Amino acid sequence: MNAVARALALVRLGRPVFLLGGFALYGLGALAAVSRGYRFDGVAFALGQLAVSSIQLMTHYCNDYYDYEADKANQTPTRWSGGSRVLVKGELPRGVALRAALVVGSLSPLAACALLVHSPDRVGSVALLFVMQALAWSYAGPPLSLHTRGLGEPVTALVVPLFTPLAGFLVQSTRLELFPITLSAPLVFLQIAMLVTIGFPDYAGDRAVGKVSWVVLLGPERSARVVQGSILLAFLLAAAGAGLEVPPRVALGFLALSPLAAVQCFRLARGDHRRESAWESLAFTSVALFFLSMVAELVGLAAASAR
Repeated sequence: MNAVARALALVRLGRPVFLLGGFALYGLGALAAVSRGYRFDGVAFALGQLAVSSIQLMTHYCNDYYDYEADKANQTPTRWSGGSRVLVKGELPRGVALRAALVVGSLSPLAACALLVHSPDRVGSVALLFVMQALAWSYAGPPLSLHTRGLGEPVTALVVPLFTPLAGFLVQSTRLELFPITLSAPLVFLQIAMLVTIGFPDYAGDRAVGKVSWVVLLGPERSARVVQGSILLAFLLAAAGAGLEVPPRVALGFLALSPLAAVQCFRLARGDHRRESAWESLAFTSVALFFLSMVAELVGLAAASAR
């Protein structure tokens, strides 16, 4: 394999398309702060985004390295689960993933320290970024390897849709408020629904190597009910948010996605999670629902702020 092919394989190993979610969630938090009257600091925003993106990219490389055995045992991967497949196919030596994780991960503390130098009153946001990185590494990496203990889904749901917007908010506001938490709460449950849904194709491989996802822990049938319950709770929280300082336009934009959510719940009720041929589309719908909900909140908050 020539240098260009290796470089492209390294990029695919990092699954950069998923970085879009990190940009959207961090931007949501920053927009929430601006909508509350805080002054936008472009330098602080850029440093915080660099820290968030490097944490996310580190996690992708780290997961492929430590999930190698599970990915190798997975005979039913989809575009959304089963890892990047770069290591499994032998396109790069396994150790490249760990080295990439360590190199990319080193950027986050550097960006966080630069943020503290730029603005010493941002101690809270810097501390949160360090917590996010520790938890992100611990999802698959030692010594905790949380995904082998049934804790991978809840930790991911905290770090990605809750802590990431909260970091964006704190970087601009330097103070904690309930608003970004209320705004992010529905996304937490859609993230859980997405993680469990993309776990169906990984069930056999994860179980074979001792990776305790919620699908392995609960079994496919109860996991399907968890997905349905999480989706329902997400939309209930979005509706309730209108009474807790969340602009009505944000809630309405979120609720506009309820037909897609209803279709996903119906498909699970009829047992599509048991059919291998349906796993790809189920996973795609779960990812789309989560991503579109972020977009709906961004658009709704931007529209409300512009008034």
